[in-house]
Order: sequence, then C-alpha cells, then structure tokens
Amino acid sequence: MSAAPQTHSDSAVKEIAYVAVFAALIVALTLFPAIDIGPVPITLQTFAVALAAMVLGARRGALTVLTYLALIAIGLPVAAGYVGGLGVFAGPTGGFLVGFVPTALVVGALATWAVRREVSVLRLVLAGIAGMPVLYVIGTAWLMTVTGMGLGAALGAAVLPFLIGDVVKNVLAAIVAAGALRALPDLRRR
Repeated sequence: MSAAPQTHSDSAVKEIAYVAVFAALIVALTLFPAIDIGPVPITLQTFAVALAAMVLGARRGALTVLTYLALIAIGLPVAAGYVGGLGVFAGPTGGFLVGFVPTALVVGALATWAVRREVSVLRLVLAGIAGMPVLYVIGTAWLMTVTGMGLGAALGAAVLPFLIGDVVKNVLAAIVAAGALRALPDLRRR
C-alpha cells in the first residue's frame, strides 16, 4: 500500500508543528535558571536557537524565534529570569533577543547548505559559530545604547565571558541536530 501524496495543507501543518515544537523547546530551555554574571546572563537560549536553525533551516528557524519573541511580547514570563512583556526588549538584553532572528537566518542558511550532501557535525558546528558574531554585534550595540557602556566594557560584559560557552553550545547543538537530521531525512528538504 502506498502513502497518499502530501498535500499543501499537510505540508503547512507539518511546518507549523515544527515551528511550535522548537519554540516550545526554546521556552523549556529558558526555564533553566540563568546564571547572572552581569547585565547579560548565561542561558540556554543560544543553544536552543542554534539547534532550531540547524534542524529547521533559515526560514523555519527564524519563524521559531519570532514565535518565541511573540510569547515574550504578549507578556508570558518565558524570557530569562522568568519575565515577559514588551519591557524585556527595552532592557539591556533586548538586543540579544532581537538578534536571535538574524542569527537563526544565518545559522539556518549555512546549516542547510552544509548538510545538502551529507550530514556533518563539523559543518553544523561551523554554521553555528558563524552566527555568533551576528548575535554579538546586535546584542552588544543594544547593550551599549541602553546602558551607556563603552565598547570595551560592553565587550567585557556581553561577549568575552560567553565565547567558550557559546562554542560548546554550538558543538552540542550540532551533535543533536545531526542526529535529528539523520533520523528524519525529510527535515533536510527545507
């Protein structure tokens, strides 16, 4: 017995489901307590965003992040520190939240290109690491604007303490993403 051909509505339902599941994953990983080391806490959000982009690609990865940001905007306490509302975006870490969208676009596009022929953890890691400067530039610029910090102080607060941890998070995201892409080859057709 052969399966019925997939309709456009089936495809749309799958797409919505993927976005919803990964948005829920970002929320779930944000619930792990943040480690406050200054104005920018250490969280698992960057891991979740990288994973979503690596698995879902640029467009669906960005839609996932936008869904997560919409949950924050409507007031659900799903941002780091269990807060929500538009005021979160005006705070010192608002640039990192906003920066997740272009980061997901960059990581997702590079990850899609990286796994076209074969799923490679190394290529996925490199895609994730390529997204880090995008997030750092937007987040640091926002932090400087909101707090009045100079560039050196902002880099010391928002980039330097995170470099090693973000590389580790990208390695872990790449390992998980590679497993998901191997187990569900349809995800590679994005």
